[in-house]
Amino acid sequence: MVRLVADAMTRQVVYLPADTPLDEAAQAMRDQGIGDVVVTEGPTLAGIVTDRDIVIRAIAEHHAPSTTMLGSIATRELLMVEQSATVEEAVRAMRDRGVRRLLVCDADRNLVGILSLSDIALLPTSSAAA
Repeated sequence: MVRLVADAMTRQVVYLPADTPLDEAAQAMRDQGIGDVVVTEGPTLAGIVTDRDIVIRAIAEHHAPSTTMLGSIATRELLMVEQSATVEEAVRAMRDRGVRRLLVCDADRNLVGILSLSDIALLPTSSAAA
């Protein structure tokens, strides 16, 4: 059975400005039950920060979470996949680029969700997760 990215992705996307302190971003992730936020600079998508980024790039480097801003640790290269792509294509892109998440867009390149490895792992009988 061919599964599409649209079937597996998380549709909830949380956007936070680049000047948001890490502790506020972590609280937003906790409150929303998510592991990532999309970082914005005005109307522009500027990057993505994951819970792991906060730990590895900030806490482990002794950066204070209340004074370190999202923009300073964000991954600036945004990798996107269309929601009409297959999960297998998305997994291949993740492997090729060494990432655990992809932003999901529609045909007009509007952000409509995020696909993570955990989303794929939760698919029933997904051969792509193997």
